[in-house]
Amino acid sequence: MAKTQNAPVAKAAKKSSGGINPIIVIPILIAIAILIYIFVLGDPSNFHDPETKHDPKGTLGIIHAGGFIVPILLSFFLMVLVFGIERFVTISKASGSGDLDGFVAKVRGYLNNNNIADAKKECEKQKGTVGNVIRTALEKYEQLQSDGGLNKEQKLAALQKEVEEATSLELPMLEKNLPILSTLGSVSTLVALLGTVLGMIRSFFALGSGGGSPDAAALSKGIAEALINTGLGIGTSAIAIIVYNYFTASIDTLTYKIDEIGLSLQQNFASHN
Repeated sequence: MAKTQNAPVAKAAKKSSGGINPIIVIPILIAIAILIYIFVLGDPSNFHDPETKHDPKGTLGIIHAGGFIVPILLSFFLMVLVFGIERFVTISKASGSGDLDGFVAKVRGYLNNNNIADAKKECEKQKGTVGNVIRTALEKYEQLQSDGGLNKEQKLAALQKEVEEATSLELPMLEKNLPILSTLGSVSTLVALLGTVLGMIRSFFALGSGGGSPDAAALSKGIAEALINTGLGIGTSAIAIIVYNYFTASIDTLTYKIDEIGLSLQQNFASHN
């Protein structure tokens, strides 16, 4: 009895530990972005005047001219890159080792023939989220077949509940770190807008100084700073939104496949029991 009670807890703990820890990764990425800004973008070879780091002569120097907002936006870009790759690997594993549509078709075929044993073997071959959930449901299916204490409707309700609970244990692993990508999609634009405003403020100060003869160099620098931050922020935001929507759609597809097989499982149980 003690083993039965502890098993779900262990399973839930295992699912919650999937993926990289953002509390550790985010500070590291911020530090990397700062180092890139100082030593790569700020390398003296990227400027015509290495001493003051004015007058950039290449793309890296131009990006450096965006000011202190640049390392913030760079850290956002690195976060999108790292968490995007991490989610891609995790969700790819969740799909299993074989073709998901083919797996669904095979399992439904076994269920139509009431061949539960081969359906379970197929789940073991497929692995992944869908395979894990359906295997758990099939085990419940076999248990309910020999349970004489419940009527047919109660058994169907218990089978549906098993599918829902197994799915709820798998989904947190798939959705972990997706809120970070969603947040970056919005925050990147706002930080870019802040950099744009600061650059334009610098430009207007240059325009109003000098007693009627504005400092053209300072004016150009302020406008360049504004545009650089705008470009970095919008680009990062666009990538984050695309990646987030892609992974959300992938998770919805996995959930749909689980629901599809779960419905077939209930229909099979209703017709054979």
